[in-house]
Amino acid sequence: MSTTGLEVFDKTLHTTHVWLDEINGKIGPDRAVAWKVLSVVLHTLRDRLPLQVAAHLGAQLPLLVRGIYYYQFEPEKLPGDMQQPEEFIHAVQAGLQNTRTVDAKDAIAAVFGVLSNHVSDGQVEKVRHALPKSLRALWPEEIGA
Repeated sequence: MSTTGLEVFDKTLHTTHVWLDEINGKIGPDRAVAWKVLSVVLHTLRDRLPLQVAAHLGAQLPLLVRGIYYYQFEPEKLPGDMQQPEEFIHAVQAGLQNTRTVDAKDAIAAVFGVLSNHVSDGQVEKVRHALPKSLRALWPEEIGA
């Protein structure tokens, strides 16, 4: 039986819950915090990518997640000038400051793991290689394995 009456909404809700459950498995059981972690890490990642790569990643996200991914999107500012892993970690930690304490490295690993598990391998590789080489260390190739 349909929860919302529209299959597209039911599917995106189900898929989003799967993603949040996977994040909860890494950071603890709180869907609101998992949603915040997902949005902050996705925004930080999106803003480091060239426009075309950011758009292709967005196309593979569940509809509901895609909405938060594009929230406050400013394509003319892409890619951001962040070069060091510490800057990426700090940006994520700053984005998480108004929620319960979550280690930024754990948040990043959880979201990159979800992306590795649910986005096509080819797209994950394109995203990883579009990042500055120093930032790729945050998303090891085997993270989704």
